Amino acid sequence: MTAQFNTIAARRIMDVLDARTLDEPIIALHGPRSVGKSTLLRMFADARSVDVIDLDDPSVRDAVVANSAQAVSGPTPICLDEYQKAPDILDALKARLNREGALAGTAVLTGSTRQDAIPLSAQALTGRLHTLTVLPLSQGEIGGSREDLLVELMRDPDRAVSAHPRSTTDRVDYVNRVCAGGFPLALRRTGAARARWFDDYVRLSIQRDAVELARIRQRDLLGVLFERLAGQGAQMFSATAAFAGLEADRKTLDGYVRLLQDLFLIQLLPAWGKTLRSKASKLPKLHVIDSGLAARMLRCSEAKLATLDPTALTEFGNLLETFVVGELRKQVSWLDEPVTLGHWRTNAGPKARDDEVDLVVEYDDGKVLAFEVKASQRVAGSELAGLRKLRDALGQRFVAGVAFSTGERSFTFEDRIHILPVDRLWRSIGQAVRESQG
Repeated sequence: MTAQFNTIAARRIMDVLDARTLDEPIIALHGPRSVGKSTLLRMFADARSVDVIDLDDPSVRDAVVANSAQAVSGPTPICLDEYQKAPDILDALKARLNREGALAGTAVLTGSTRQDAIPLSAQALTGRLHTLTVLPLSQGEIGGSREDLLVELMRDPDRAVSAHPRSTTDRVDYVNRVCAGGFPLALRRTGAARARWFDDYVRLSIQRDAVELARIRQRDLLGVLFERLAGQGAQMFSATAAFAGLEADRKTLDGYVRLLQDLFLIQLLPAWGKTLRSKASKLPKLHVIDSGLAARMLRCSEAKLATLDPTALTEFGNLLETFVVGELRKQVSWLDEPVTLGHWRTNAGPKARDDEVDLVVEYDDGKVLAFEVKASQRVAGSELAGLRKLRDALGQRFVAGVAFSTGERSFTFEDRIHILPVDRLWRSIGQAVRESQG
C-alpha cells in the first residue's frame, strides 16, 4: 500500500445505490462524517444531471427551511446532502410522495448519524425510506481491486481457498494498513499530520455533532467515555469497566454509549447464536468504527506496533481484529441479500476456557460463514476450537469457517475450516489467477 492515498476511489456501494433507486422511493445514505457520502452523492447526481442541495451550507439551509416544498419540487432524483440539518424537509418529501405516489428514485439523502437517530419526522416515511450504510474505504477500494471473498466462500469454499498463491504481505504492511484505516482524508496524510486529523475528527464529532444531535451538556465526559471504550476494542463490552468513576448516572452513560454508536464512532457487535448453547455469552463485542481511528485513540503508531513488545503485540492483535471485522462489514454492505452479523462466544465458567468466533455472518436461508482473526503467522489446531464447535452445532448450515493469519499460505485445515492470510480479504480470485499465470 502506498504511503499516501491521492485519488477518488470507485465505491462499491455506488452499484448498490444505483440498483436500489430502481425499487425504493427514498434512499438515505448514512455513515460517519468525512467518509465520502457527499462525494458519492455528487457523483450520483452528476450522472443524472441533477443538482445537490447542500444543507451543510448555512445559506442553502436557510432557504430550504423557509420553503421546503419548493426545495423538493424539482426534477428527480432530488439529492439532499446532510438532511438532518433541516429535518422538516422530510415532511415536504412525504407530501410530494402523497401527491405523486411513491415513485422509485424520488430522492437520495445523506446523513452523518445512524438510522436509529434520524429525526422523528422521518417516521412519517416508514415503508418509503430505505437506508444504506456508507463505511470507510475498503482495502480493495483503496488499491483498485474488487473484493469477492464472501461471494466466493458461499459459492465454492474450496476454490476460494485453493485459487490463491502465497501471500507476499508482511507484518509491516499489515501494521501500516491497520494504522491508516479507511477514511479518505486520513489516507492522504502520514505521520503527525494523520494523527492531528484523527484528533480533530474526534473533537469535532464530540463537540459539534454530538451536541447538535443530542444537546448534551457534558462533552468532556463523552470524550473520556469514548477513550475508555476504544481501550475495550475487540473485547466484550463491559459497562462496569467503562463507567467506573464517571460522575453521571447509569441512564446518562447508557445514552452516551448509544450516542457514540449514532455518530458511527463505535459499533457493538451483538452476541449471535444464543440458543445454540445454554451457556453462550449474551454480551456484545465492541469495535471502533475504523482501525486507524482506533489505533490513534490507543496512541499506537506504526513504529510502536512493529515492535515485539508484549503490550504492542496484544494491541496489534485487537486492532487487527477490528480491521478484519471492518473489512468484512464493508463487503457485507455490498451484498444484495440481507444477512445477520454477530459474534459467538461460549461461557464455560471461571475455571474453563471460553471458545469464540470473532464474526458470524448468517444468511437468510440459515447458512453461516464464520471468521476468526489471529495476529500470528501460524495457527495452531487448538486455536480453532470455536470454529469447530460452531461447525458441529450447526451441521450443514455451516458453510465455511476461516481463521485469518499473517502467514503466507491458504489451505484447508480440516472439514470446512480453512486458514487464509488476511490479505485474501482484498485479493480477488480473478487477481489470484492472473498472478499465478504471470
